[in-house]
Amino acid sequence: MYSRQVREHARALHVSGLSISDVSRQLGVSRAAVREWCRATPPIRQSRGECPVCTDTELDAAAYATLLGFYLGDGTISAATARYYALRVSCDEGYPGVIDDVSAAIRLVRPRVPVFHVRAPGVIVVQANWRHWPCLFPQHGPGRKHERPILLAPWQQRIVHDQPAALLRGLFHSDGARVANWATRPLKNGVTRRYAYPRWQFSNRSDDIHRICQDALDLAGVPWRRSSAVHTSVSTRAGVAALDALIGPKR
Repeated sequence: MYSRQVREHARALHVSGLSISDVSRQLGVSRAAVREWCRATPPIRQSRGECPVCTDTELDAAAYATLLGFYLGDGTISAATARYYALRVSCDEGYPGVIDDVSAAIRLVRPRVPVFHVRAPGVIVVQANWRHWPCLFPQHGPGRKHERPILLAPWQQRIVHDQPAALLRGLFHSDGARVANWATRPLKNGVTRRYAYPRWQFSNRSDDIHRICQDALDLAGVPWRRSSAVHTSVSTRAGVAALDALIGPKR
């Protein structure tokens, strides 16, 4: 029994133009199973004229880089119906500014698309439906992001190279936090002084996404270090000030 993610991925590959046999070989699934899945949910019709990736037309680079960061941090794409995919970005309800930022980025990337706010316990899921989301986010696939390769396409790399601050805003405002760290320092009189200093931390379980974040920090000239298996940290005074100026507060 195959998972829902595998079935959706098979349908998405078939929609992108691959034959039943090609999808079968790529996923290691029988042709009969792939044929049945695609028959049960007919391929989503793609109209090339409305997709900036399919037609190689202009895309709002800053808004896209921001939305890419939010997608890599807390976003998912799934086939909602036979006609469209749903992009969903889960946001902490305690950060209304982040919810507004995700919504605005979606509207700039896909003008006139309805944006929905779906409430869950402690979370607002920002959702927009469109048949071309897999074109804009080719990282879409079955399974969790940290369990599969996450690599940027050449056209995405060019956007990130030009818009590293926008990508970093999406990454750090989704899976990041500005925290206060505590340290101690002995004084000459023998007294130990305890003081706090700020730090930005990006938390994710995917090494590939960490590398994307770290490359963007390098492009922006922000010093960083991999502080744990799941954290990339910006903790120098100059680095924190630079990142503050680039991405603004998370609120």
